[in-house]
Amino acid sequence: MSTTDASRDPAIVPDDKDWTWVLREPCPECGLVTGEVEAAAVGTLVRDSLSRWRRVLDRADVARRRRPDVWSDLEYACHVRDVLSVMHDRLRLMLLEDDARFANWDQDATAVDDDYAGQVPGDVARALTSAGERLAAAVDAVPADAWGRTGQRSNGSTFTVETLLQYLWHDVAHHLVDVDA
Repeated sequence: MSTTDASRDPAIVPDDKDWTWVLREPCPECGLVTGEVEAAAVGTLVRDSLSRWRRVLDRADVARRRRPDVWSDLEYACHVRDVLSVMHDRLRLMLLEDDARFANWDQDATAVDDDYAGQVPGDVARALTSAGERLAAAVDAVPADAWGRTGQRSNGSTFTVETLLQYLWHDVAHHLVDVDA
């Protein structure tokens, strides 16, 4: 199977779980107690994770899947890059609009449509770093009176700015565990 074919592999089961439960209880897979994360620190946490992601993307086998039914480290890095961008946009929307409504984002369709498995690791590293720095700057600029502003995902899950950022950090931290970083 070529690298490009890997992103279309039917062995990858789409993740249709609603992961918002991590805001209420510890994640048994990565160990993070998401609800205890200080949302104002998420910018720093994201910035601190960027060098780890760059090291992952420098691996010689970054595009190899450890198992046929699990993304490669490259695919996880592409996903995190896109999560950082999507969450930046959602944070911005929450700060601009009362009870913001988020457009649907199908992460599995994005992985296929954008050919995560075929992307160039160096390009992904630069884009992930840029998205992370942009998100971190936005977190650092959240006004003190904005942490309780709300937004709603297309499936009805409601977030505050605080819980959105906690949820975001879980995604990044969880995938660092997935890639052994």
